[in-house]
Amino acid sequence: METVMSIVVGILFTIGTYLMLSKNLLRIIFGSSIISHGINLLIMTMGGLKTGSPPLLSEKIHIFTDPVPQALILTAIVINFAVTAFLLVLSYKIYKVYGTDDLELLRGNEDE
Repeated sequence: METVMSIVVGILFTIGTYLMLSKNLLRIIFGSSIISHGINLLIMTMGGLKTGSPPLLSEKIHIFTDPVPQALILTAIVINFAVTAFLLVLSYKIYKVYGTDDLELLRGNEDE
């Protein structure tokens, strides 16, 4: 299962990198979001896809699941949502002011 997850992480990184290399502002935002999802899957894969009991102190369990990667992923999902929402609002404002979301045209507007 870890091999399949590693292949999916590689595919997500490839798609995200391809989107971030474009000249369209929305594609760059979606590319960074897809790379963030790939990183979340990478953290889950590196934490191990183990099955076990919850880590309770009252019971004597030898095999338990580590909750730290899941807590990190949950925090990263919330931060990714907030950053993506902020960047989408920022790109909407840029589109309203300049009338385009092409980075080459926006760079041309800065020189004037």
